[in-house]
Amino acid sequence: MTNVDIIEQVKTALEAFATEHNRLSGQRFFKEEVCLIGVKSSDARNVAKTCYDLVKDFEKEQLFNVCEELWDTNCMELCFVACNWSLRRKKEFIEADFEVFEKWVSSFITNWATCDTFCNHNVGEFVMKFPNYVENLKIWAKSHNRWVKRAAAVSLIIPARKGLFHTEIYQIADILLLDSDDMVQKGYGWMLKSASQYDQKAVFDYVCSKKSVMPRTALRYAIEKMPEDMRKIAMQKKFNKKDCQLTVFFCLKNKGYFSFDKFERFTH
Repeated sequence: MTNVDIIEQVKTALEAFATEHNRLSGQRFFKEEVCLIGVKSSDARNVAKTCYDLVKDFEKEQLFNVCEELWDTNCMELCFVACNWSLRRKKEFIEADFEVFEKWVSSFITNWATCDTFCNHNVGEFVMKFPNYVENLKIWAKSHNRWVKRAAAVSLIIPARKGLFHTEIYQIADILLLDSDDMVQKGYGWMLKSASQYDQKAVFDYVCSKKSVMPRTALRYAIEKMPEDMRKIAMQKKFNKKDCQLTVFFCLKNKGYFSFDKFERFTH
């Protein structure tokens, strides 16, 4: 069976779940024109799982070749299948795979959905396995390609929740800080939001220190999971350091993290 035959079988399986309503509804989530078959995400995942039998005995390199041809169709649901299949081989990832992943990000990703699906999981798993490659994400953050820049941030969503790459997250946020592209702003804001799930105070302090220049879109994303009092302080136009310290202190105290005798050490 050739790669073309495999892709045709996958496409046929997807089309069995497709509706025009789903296709038109899906298009509304994108500013740019996207190629959609019209399949719900849950159905696309099930098709990817079922059709994996077609390639499960392939060597990883052979599987990646099929994935690249799926990417090259530019059809979103087929790209989702490519993401799913390559992730199934995460235990086999080697350092040389970064070059493949980088090619896919720069050549084939043209919307937020494929960017996030691939980078959250495939690239995220890769950098957790090979931490030195987080430095390459800083290079991505300086790209002229909006999706490569977004990829630099969203690749760290899952690692951020685990408290990994703390320093690099803020370095990437600094690089992307003043970017005018809303897709980039939402990407690094989401990265900071994920980091706040592990260290809320650090993200709050970062946001407060940058709030005078940080785009409001990125700021709102970053503070979304914080308590209301913290969000109000972060959204204030004028910055008051003492207010920020008191807000964080009382929020954390209510959770049992602090007592008043620790406040002086907390604020210095």
